Amino acid sequence: MNLNQLKIFYLAAKKGSLSAAAEELFITQPAVTKGIQRLQEYYEIKFVDHIGKKLVLTDAGEVLYEIAEKIFEMESQAEESIRDFQQRKKGHIRILSSESFGDYYLPHIIIPFSKAHPLVRISMSILPTEHVVENTATLNNDLGFISYPVENKKLVIKEVLEDQLVIITPMNHALTQKSQLKAQDLENQLIIMHETGSAPRRAIEDFIRKNNISLKIPLELSSNRAIKRAVEEGIGIALISRKVANDEIQANRLKAIPLLDPSMNRKFYIIHHKDKYISESLKTFMDMVFEWASEYTRGLS
Repeated sequence: MNLNQLKIFYLAAKKGSLSAAAEELFITQPAVTKGIQRLQEYYEIKFVDHIGKKLVLTDAGEVLYEIAEKIFEMESQAEESIRDFQQRKKGHIRILSSESFGDYYLPHIIIPFSKAHPLVRISMSILPTEHVVENTATLNNDLGFISYPVENKKLVIKEVLEDQLVIITPMNHALTQKSQLKAQDLENQLIIMHETGSAPRRAIEDFIRKNNISLKIPLELSSNRAIKRAVEEGIGIALISRKVANDEIQANRLKAIPLLDPSMNRKFYIIHHKDKYISESLKTFMDMVFEWASEYTRGLS
């Protein structure tokens, strides 16, 4: 089998576009078309159909794509292994993270790691959890950090830490007189919601159903910073991780009040591809993640 033609087919199918495959391979679009044609001619079977500008795999194409995906994942692993032997104490760690963990927890790990290992470059980007999962499953990054557990046969998933969810209020809110909140204390309160699918949104929706209470929702926001600002401005209260609001709590701009419900916690998870080659620098970073999480958890008790 011609691996160049197979890679052309694989990238075109993966991206659903001849032009996108051409761009990634630094060849022309006609060269991509010719590569797929030659692959089909050699085996005398059709692997792709064209519907307008969209590529659609045939049954044979689906089977070939799954095999090609495994081949090129192994190629990526081989390259990483060789690079690690070449560089050893050097390297590049690519991280994707959901917003809360990436903004408020990871800096406490990345900064000391970078000081201790200045030759290792770290790239970290914030994405929604579903995109972190998708990219990690296709080996587009080394590690992912997510806000809720997922099932994916390509991934290894481990819990990193569990943190408390609290209700944050402006300093002049009536609820600040309470040291803990019962479900009934939230009846008819104005609550600023996270986006649908987020861990705090799931937690508060479960809490509402379990306790049969009604809340009013003036805003739905996807940014923790925007939520905290809206609470400070008196638009409503919000459910958030204590760590996320720690600076505002310490500065007496927000009040954090725990709920009388032991289930009102959130967990964070680390993920990587099950066949991912764990280089020396990557293993050191992962060890530091769990060491920091253990220290952080002890500090909560």
